[in-house]
Amino acid sequence: MKTITIATIMLFLSATLSGQDRLTGKNFATRSEVIARHGMACTSQPLATQVALDILKQGGNAIDAAIAANAVLGLVEPTGNGIGGDLFAIIWDEKTQKLYGLNASGRSPESLTLDYFLEKGFERIPSRGPLPVSVPGCVDGWFEMHDKFGSIPVRQLLEPAITYAREGFPVTEVIAYYWTAARSLARFPNVSEVYMPGGAPPSKGEIFRNPYLANTLEKIATGGRDVFYKGEIAKTIDTFMKENGGFLSYEDLASHKSEWVEPVSVNYRGYDVWELPPNGQGIAALQILNILEGFDIASMGFGSADYIHHFVEAKKLAFEDRAKYYADPAFNEIPVDLLISEDYASERRKRIDPERAARRYDAGELEQGNTIYLTVADEEGNMVSLIQSNYRGLGSGMVPDNLGFMLQDRGELFTLEKGHNNCYAPGKRPFHTIIPAFVTKNGRPLISFGVMGGAMQPQGHVQIIVNLIDFGMNLQEAGDAPRIRHGGSSQPTGEKMTDGGTVFLESGFDEEVIRELMQKGHDIDWTVGGFGGYQAILLDEKNKVYYGASESRKDGQAAGY
Repeated sequence: MKTITIATIMLFLSATLSGQDRLTGKNFATRSEVIARHGMACTSQPLATQVALDILKQGGNAIDAAIAANAVLGLVEPTGNGIGGDLFAIIWDEKTQKLYGLNASGRSPESLTLDYFLEKGFERIPSRGPLPVSVPGCVDGWFEMHDKFGSIPVRQLLEPAITYAREGFPVTEVIAYYWTAARSLARFPNVSEVYMPGGAPPSKGEIFRNPYLANTLEKIATGGRDVFYKGEIAKTIDTFMKENGGFLSYEDLASHKSEWVEPVSVNYRGYDVWELPPNGQGIAALQILNILEGFDIASMGFGSADYIHHFVEAKKLAFEDRAKYYADPAFNEIPVDLLISEDYASERRKRIDPERAARRYDAGELEQGNTIYLTVADEEGNMVSLIQSNYRGLGSGMVPDNLGFMLQDRGELFTLEKGHNNCYAPGKRPFHTIIPAFVTKNGRPLISFGVMGGAMQPQGHVQIIVNLIDFGMNLQEAGDAPRIRHGGSSQPTGEKMTDGGTVFLESGFDEEVIRELMQKGHDIDWTVGGFGGYQAILLDEKNKVYYGASESRKDGQAAGY
């Protein structure tokens, strides 16, 4: 008897769709867009969305609401984010009519050197334990945002998260699934006490409390950012890391600062798409869009073999540059302007064979995986695109005594290859996967959006833009349409692509399309999950309303008032 696999079921489902549905993607919409006048919040967890709306109704602005929602998400989704991780944001400030970029990522410990890893025979930085821990930038990011744009007290913003941490909240289905990763981290101090108080990760619907985190947030609400980086919390982290073979110190925390940066953009068919410059991977999305703009994507049709092929090949090209060039600009000259230029895209585009998948590309020669995303917009026209992460799973496994949160393992993304832009060095920011995005039209804000999920993020950004602009989908349809994820390109940690990688397709693509892709030389796989998590807000200035959309694959909610 033939075994029926998930891939077989997916193939069957994809074959049942009509050609017209495949071209438009409209058959995939899970619901209509949310529309509201006064404010909109889209987050990966309904409780956080409601908190954001509550803050708006209390007189806070979009920046205030985003901070409050992020604090709640650190509690209810510890599997993806928290105050032990980093933060990036793009903010449209209606008063100054300007986009602002915030890089709130932390640096590596000053006392940990490259020689330490090499002398001990490490081939790469481990994903767990004390060695991949870098300074957590989230809390400083909150205060930078609040100092520049906030309108109500931080204490008021953190109160909902404090209350939920003390009283408890019901764990959602998706997060309960990811929370099982805590079992593998139980070997580290305090993990079981904080994340498995009943002896096991909480199940769906179970009430989870984190009184230690409530106390920590209380201290931050009262003592400000310095209590985290220069006060009691910093001293606790320092002591814990020393006792557990770590290098992150009080001095590393005390010297930390976020950086306001200028977002960078390319124009894609009349729309300006904005990302943050490295040490993040945002410009990979811009590079892919630049390459695709030279092709008639709309005539290829959504879900066609031609579109998928050209998308994947453009992604491969951009990710080879990502592997070579993207790193901390404080340590390297990153040729951002050249990488996102039209002339460079034109040269790279010539390398794509429309009939054959490349087994490998080299990076261009120039003259010079777990996250949350949220977006909020307010009645005044301010919009925030914010992404925050602990990186892999819950993080490093390092849970400082009585603080209720885990430190990130973002340092794993350094390479130990001498001479590489992203080679480990003390006091350096690692390559980052988390990226917020924004779209403007004629100098006015249009869309604030993001797609979670490691290397999927720039691929997801591009697919959302193409779905909206080339295929004419609405905001919800653009996120619900089946996604493509290519894996196997060279990585900033040093691994090289030699076999062309694998194209992972979500259910919904036609069987004949899959055959065509295989004939072009693509290795195809079907999988469930790994395609990111989407949130978006669109401003309709003509009707003076916001449209909201949220990821249908997870627990998210778009809501407004």
